[in-house]
Amino acid sequence: MPFYTYILALRPGGALYTGAANNLSRRIEQHKAGVVRGYTKTYGIKTLVWFETHETLEAALLREKQIKRWRRAWKDALIMEANPDWRDISSEIQF
Repeated sequence: MPFYTYILALRPGGALYTGAANNLSRRIEQHKAGVVRGYTKTYGIKTLVWFETHETLEAALLREKQIKRWRRAWKDALIMEANPDWRDISSEIQF
């Protein structure tokens, strides 16, 4: 089973959220429905702009922690490399 590290965005230059999950499709649905209490619900952050897969949960969590420590410019560059238009890629990906 793959594991995921992902970034949600409010808009380009807006609030970001970095997380990890074992079922990315379900987790994104939860964020979009607002059933996850906390930062994403409070600020309405629902757009999946970047993700990567990992073989283990430990690797996904390690990457999440690494990205959370990054400067904002580094996170923006990571997103821009894969998704320069900051589109919601959740509907385009086969999970």
